[in-house]
Amino acid sequence: MFKSRKPGQDDAWEGVVTDKSRGMLDGANMYHFAELRLDDGASTKVRIGRQLWKSLAVGDRLVKRPGEDPVKA
Repeated sequence: MFKSRKPGQDDAWEGVVTDKSRGMLDGANMYHFAELRLDDGASTKVRIGRQLWKSLAVGDRLVKRPGEDPVKA
């Protein structure tokens, strides 16, 4: 089994994209990921939607507010 990495509704964070990836982890669905360096210095990998993934480049800033989806800032 794999870890979803999908941001929760109540999660909140801001960070800079350090890498992008995608893969068919379950063999049937394509998942899109962004690796981020958060403002507190920690690194994390989060699952994002295809449209957002396609619009991102390394160095772009992502913001996730409680109750909202991640957006490019």
